[in-house]
Amino acid sequence: IPVDGSIQEGDSTIDESMISGEPIPVDKKKGDKVSSGTINGNKTFVMLAEKVGSETLLSHIIEMVNSASRSKAPIQKLADKISGYFVPIVVGISIITFIIWAINGGEHAYMYALVNAIAVLIIACPCALGLATPMAVMVGVGKGAQSGVLIKNAESLQKMSTINVVIIDKTGTVTEGKPSVEKVVSVTSGFSEEDILQKIISLNSSSEHPLAQATMRYGEEKNIKVLPVLAFEAVTGKGVTGMLQDKKLALGNEKLMVEVKADISPELKKQVETEQKLGKTVSYMSEGNIAIGFVVISDKIKESSKEAIHILQKEGLQVIMFTGDNEETARTVSEALNLDGYKAQMLPEDKLNEIKRLQAEGKKVAMAGDGINDAPALAQADIGIAMGTGTDVAIESAGITLVKGDLKGIAKARLLSHKVMRNIKENLFFALDYNTLGIPIAAGVLYLLFGIMLSRLIAALALSFSSVSAITNSLRCRNVILMK
Repeated sequence: IPVDGSIQEGDSTIDESMISGEPIPVDKKKGDKVSSGTINGNKTFVMLAEKVGSETLLSHIIEMVNSASRSKAPIQKLADKISGYFVPIVVGISIITFIIWAINGGEHAYMYALVNAIAVLIIACPCALGLATPMAVMVGVGKGAQSGVLIKNAESLQKMSTINVVIIDKTGTVTEGKPSVEKVVSVTSGFSEEDILQKIISLNSSSEHPLAQATMRYGEEKNIKVLPVLAFEAVTGKGVTGMLQDKKLALGNEKLMVEVKADISPELKKQVETEQKLGKTVSYMSEGNIAIGFVVISDKIKESSKEAIHILQKEGLQVIMFTGDNEETARTVSEALNLDGYKAQMLPEDKLNEIKRLQAEGKKVAMAGDGINDAPALAQADIGIAMGTGTDVAIESAGITLVKGDLKGIAKARLLSHKVMRNIKENLFFALDYNTLGIPIAAGVLYLLFGIMLSRLIAALALSFSSVSAITNSLRCRNVILMK
C-alpha cells in the first residue's frame, strides 16, 4: 500500500506486521484506515489517499529513528581521559628531570640531563595506553561474532555492561513472529483430530490467507493427505466453505457457523472462548449442520525465551514487554514468561515515549525488537538490540544484532561486555604501572642511591613489556566461555 488512506470500495486482508509487529493479518472493509508500507492480501479495493510523502506513518517512523539517533551523546573513553592528564604530566617530569640534571649533573651535566629526560619520555610513552581499549574491543567483538552476537561499535559494547532495564518486543522477539497451528481439537466421537485436520487442510488448500498457509504447513509436518474440495468459497471476514465427498464443510468464526446453520455445542463454545481469552485465533470446523471441532492458531513463544529472561532477571535486570498486540495476549505471554511488566496495544511512538520516560528516571535501557515498528525505540534506547531474523531497518537502528534472533544473545552480550570492560581496565593498569614505576628510575633515582644510570635500551624494553602485557591480556578474551 503506497500511501496512508481509507478504503472507499471493496475489502481485503492486510498484513500490518510492519507497523504493529503482529503476524496475524487484519480484515479491512469500507471506511477502515490503511497505512503505507503494509501489504495487501489477494483482493482489490479502492482507497482514498489521505496522507502522502512526509505525512505518512512510515515517514514519521523514519523521522523518529533519525531524531533518536542524533540525540545520542558520544561516549567519553576512559583511556582518552587518562591520556589527557598522563601525557602532559610526563612531559613536565621530563623537563624537570632535564633542568635538575643540568644544574646538578657536574662535568657532564647536559649529557646526563638529555639522556635521563629522553629515558623518562621513552619509559613513560603511553603506547600501551593506546592499545588498551581497541585491542580488548577488537577481540571482544570477534568473540561475540563467533557466538552469534554482532556488535556495531565499541560504544555499544561498553554501554551493555551498564544496562538495568531490558525492554523486549513480543512478536518475532519473544515469539517466532509467524502464525502457527498450536492444536486441533475434536469434540465429536465420530471424528479424530487427524480427521478434522485433514478436512481443514483440504479446505484451506484453495485459500491464500496467511492463516490457511499456517494450517497447510502443520498438515505437511503431520504428513496429512490433501483431499480434493469442490465449490470452494471464501466468505469475507468469516472463513471458507466447500464440498468434500458430498458433504458441506465450513471453517471460520462463529458468524460463519451461524451463516451455514451449524450447531455449536455448549462444551465446544466454552473451549473456544477459553482459548480466545488467551489471545489466540480460533476457527470452528463444521460438517453439515454440526460443528465438530476447532483449530487454534497462535504466535508460538520461542523455546529459548523463558530461559533467557530468567537469566537476565537473575542478574538483577528488569525485563518488560512492549507489544502492539491486545491486552489479553500480552498478559498471557507476560504470565507465561514471568516478566516484570508489560504494556499492550503500543504504537511505535508509544514505545519511543515510554523509553524516554524510563531514561528520564535515570534507567539505562536496552530495547530488543525485530520490526520497523521497533526501529524508533531501538534508536532511542541506550542499547538497541535487533533480531537478525527481523527487518533491515531494525538492524540498522540497533547497536547489537542477535544473528539467530535468540534472546539468550542478550545475556551473552552482557557477559561479554563485563569481561571486555574488566579487560580494558586491566590493560590500563598494565599500560601505566611499568611507566609510572619506571619514571623515577628513568629520572635518575637509582643514580642517587646506587650510582646506576638507567640505560635507554632498558627503558625501551620496559615500554615494550607494557605493550606486550596489554596485548596478551586482551587475547585472553578469546577464551571467554559464553553460554550455549
